[in-house]
Amino acid sequence: MPEDPSRIALVLGAHGGVGGETALALARHGWTIRALVRDPSKAPRRADWSYVVGDAMNRDTVVAAAGGAGLIVHAVNPPGYRGWNRLVLPMIDNTIAAAETNGARILLPGTIYNYGRDAYPLLSEESPQRPATRKGEIRVRLEARLEAAAARGVRALVLRAGDYFGRSARNNWFSQALVKPGQKLKAVTYPGAPGVGHAWAYLPDVAETFARLAEREADLPVFARFHFDGQWDADGTAMTSAIRRVAGAPDVPIRAFPWGLLRLIAPFNETVRELIEMRPLWRQAARLDNRRLVAFLGAEPRTPLEQAIRETLTGLDVPLSVTARGTRGVAAIRAVP
Repeated sequence: MPEDPSRIALVLGAHGGVGGETALALARHGWTIRALVRDPSKAPRRADWSYVVGDAMNRDTVVAAAGGAGLIVHAVNPPGYRGWNRLVLPMIDNTIAAAETNGARILLPGTIYNYGRDAYPLLSEESPQRPATRKGEIRVRLEARLEAAAARGVRALVLRAGDYFGRSARNNWFSQALVKPGQKLKAVTYPGAPGVGHAWAYLPDVAETFARLAEREADLPVFARFHFDGQWDADGTAMTSAIRRVAGAPDVPIRAFPWGLLRLIAPFNETVRELIEMRPLWRQAARLDNRRLVAFLGAEPRTPLEQAIRETLTGLDVPLSVTARGTRGVAAIRAVP
């Protein structure tokens, strides 16, 4: 049987954390997944996905790959925070061109980088966007291009969330600061200031939210924005304490992140410079207001925190104690009103 164009999803970044989980969620909801990859040999291929070899920086490739697709998941970012000023906007322009040519809706994972301190502590979709970082400025421009394209009829959906963590994601604060992938938990390193809340987003929950929103296409405006609340840590201790419990290591120390050391390295390392720029997000609480999302979907998908951490640590090859392994269960995404 020929593929139903309205149920084909082209995923850019399908081998990354956000793109991979979103592809899995869409597939569970009956979408046919087509993945654009630069090098298929670098990640395991799935028999139920089709693959197109190409680069998101090549407009003709993206436009051709989107042929017949009803969705384009734009989950591609420069690795290690490198090259944002050179790569992010050209890539979204290519995706916009592909969506405009093929009549597809763009799904974009958003962040809280768009906002500055004047919008804290509770961020709505209409909060003023005056970011204090270069990455935030680029994010504002990226979304502005989608909104401008919507005036021409290009459909887009932005789902903003906090810091990602998940079983298949290694380019985030959880896996690069809090724990060390592939190593026994000897300490938890936390970047935040004591007592300051922080927004976390478990990737399978974000992906499930995308899939449920995509199922409501007939009810979506041409340009839609939603905020995902996720796992809100009110004082910075919920996440670290849960990691210790799940790993079966309740007494491992919780250490402060070495921001001072990073400043010494920053002149020689672009990734470190970008990390330092994100420090304000760890010194002041910024929570995403999900009331619009809940009103639209009825509830926000949410996996219990300890189950989400267990799946994440297992995916990152962080060994769990015998006791902790014995408590492992089946992941259950719950709908939280």
